[in-house]
Amino acid sequence: MQPDESQYLKRKCRTGDIDVHPTEKALVVHYEVEASVLGEAGNARHEEKKECQKIIRLRSLNASTDVSALARKVVEECKIIHPSKLAEVEHLLLYLQNRKKPSSKCKYLFKTSFPNVNNIDFFFDGRIDEEANINKTDDYIELLYESMPEKIRGSTLILHLARNPDNLEELLHNKTLLGALTRVLREDWKHSVELATTIIYVFFCFSSFSQFHGLITHYKIGLLCMNIIEHELKKYDLWQDELEKKSKDPENQSLQKEYEKTLKKYQSFLVKQEQLLRVAFYLLLNLSEDTRTELKMRNKNIVHLLVKSLERENQELLVLVVSFLKKLSIFLENKNDMAEMDTVEKLARLVPCEQEDLMNVTLRLLLNLSFDTGLRTKMVHVGLLPKLTALLGDDTYKHIAMRILYHISVDDKSKSMFAYTDCIPQLMQMVFEHGEEKIDTELISFCINLAANETNAQIICEGNGLKMLMKRALKLKEPLMMKMIRNISQHDGPLKQLFIEYVGDLAAQIKQEGGEEFVIECLGTMANLTIPDLDWELLLKDLHSLLTTINARNWYVL
Repeated sequence: MQPDESQYLKRKCRTGDIDVHPTEKALVVHYEVEASVLGEAGNARHEEKKECQKIIRLRSLNASTDVSALARKVVEECKIIHPSKLAEVEHLLLYLQNRKKPSSKCKYLFKTSFPNVNNIDFFFDGRIDEEANINKTDDYIELLYESMPEKIRGSTLILHLARNPDNLEELLHNKTLLGALTRVLREDWKHSVELATTIIYVFFCFSSFSQFHGLITHYKIGLLCMNIIEHELKKYDLWQDELEKKSKDPENQSLQKEYEKTLKKYQSFLVKQEQLLRVAFYLLLNLSEDTRTELKMRNKNIVHLLVKSLERENQELLVLVVSFLKKLSIFLENKNDMAEMDTVEKLARLVPCEQEDLMNVTLRLLLNLSFDTGLRTKMVHVGLLPKLTALLGDDTYKHIAMRILYHISVDDKSKSMFAYTDCIPQLMQMVFEHGEEKIDTELISFCINLAANETNAQIICEGNGLKMLMKRALKLKEPLMMKMIRNISQHDGPLKQLFIEYVGDLAAQIKQEGGEEFVIECLGTMANLTIPDLDWELLLKDLHSLLTTINARNWYVL
């Protein structure tokens, strides 16, 4: 267009999504620029749109940064971010502030919806003495047709390319490369754990993005991974048997030397095998994002493979395995498979553990399983009750531990087991620490369940327990607290006698206008007080309006 044919250039900016940078402390602002060349009459002679992005680096962001203030500063200084996005910016900055630094051992960014395994790093070095070059891909493919060392070298160079997300699109379109990798993996995985790990790692890089899952399915890599995992777990059992045989006669020096030699080989084997298991399970975890693929895995016995892997000691592998089981456990069929395989018994040994991620995901899996009556009973039988009770004093885990314990307390047979732990004193302390604040629903519900057992009720009422409960309930008019007291009042013997001094207070609540739920619990408590020494006729005469009130509200004393 000639200069005299136009009047001026009009430019518009439209802000799109705002996201965090995958590796740096920075925000990425996506926006669209629309440029229009206007003629003399103001009409658009030419229009063009372009998608752009701006990176806002936040070098000063650290653990002590005032995120709210920084968000305001970012919005003020970056004109393409509308002020209405302030809350979103603050949320993203908070995420960046808490995000763990990526490991220097693995530059690849993992995309997965499973937070407990996001920061897993594979300690598979894949070291080579040259830098991988995307322009030499054909040379690396040629190496896959050579001897084993060349195959390992070629696949390792390809892996170094795949670990850079920018290369994945180009590698995706290289059908020769993908076909060769698949063929080598299918034919040679039994001959070299290192080769199998490297090639699976390449496909894992693709699996980290949903749009590449179809590619992995096309080459049947998921099924191959499951076959490899199954074989490796059987090999592990053979090693275990071999070690056990050679350790039976420690006094035989010749046999002892052979045992030590075998043990060293086993330890080397174990390190390599667990690297392979981690990358293979992680690939399958990514693919299971599609429920249809997950169902195929279930039909191929994925739950069995995962539960079998719970016997390992490698905590990084365990975090991954338990996370996978937790995802699967939301489906009834998978939960039933876990019930048949003694999963609870194997999880019990992980509680407690020092690794925070492993501890957290183990408890969450136990919570999912605790919805099943049979599995709750198993949790008691394998000794989880005192372990979970001990976690009530840990702020990090107490809420999830309480939810599991609450589920266990639902079963009448399990209620009595709480009397043999220090759970009840801890719960009473939590209740009284609330002061006049509202008690958490899960806490008071747990107490209500426990109070239905006579032995537990006696522990609750020790000292001034009942007095303090009654004082709080009558003052704050809490229906759930009164329900707990009502459960205590149903037990015969000395416990009923404790209520004699509160009969007048309970009757007074019935006469008052107030919350119906609370008053009903008071009435129910009085109905439980079948005490010979209590003269109901005299009580009703002294409180002449009590009977009138009960009749007026159309209640029945049960």
